[in-house]
Amino acid sequence: MFDILHRVGIKAPLADVHAALTQVDRLAGWWTTDTTGEGQAGGALAFKFGERGFIDVKVLADQPDRILWEVTDGPPEWIGSRIVWAPNVSGDWTVVMFSHTGWREPVEFMHDCSTKWALFLMSLKSLLETGKGQPWPDEISIGDWD
Repeated sequence: MFDILHRVGIKAPLADVHAALTQVDRLAGWWTTDTTGEGQAGGALAFKFGERGFIDVKVLADQPDRILWEVTDGPPEWIGSRIVWAPNVSGDWTVVMFSHTGWREPVEFMHDCSTKWALFLMSLKSLLETGKGQPWPDEISIGDWD
């Protein structure tokens, strides 16, 4: 199995980061504006990207230092994979350790997703530090798959 791994430091309290990873209106502020569902453990979230597709996740864990999603529907490469958010406090920063685990092989789409995850993590950072993220459909384009 293969994993996407990222780390980002955010100048915001842990509680604000946690809210941005669990509350629908906050998720819509940095990932996709078309976000619905329930972000607490036992809930499910739906993320839509217009004609580009969708991602449905089940929320398996919702703790201040660990949020775990399992992908239940969406791109075939994503189904069954897990997305882990592990925020922790480091001085004035909340450091988010991000993992998208369980890719069967490192196909070209995985490379695209790794880049997009990095951009959306920067969108999360921007939302929390400036009040404005860059969620889909206004995210930075990386080329022909956008």
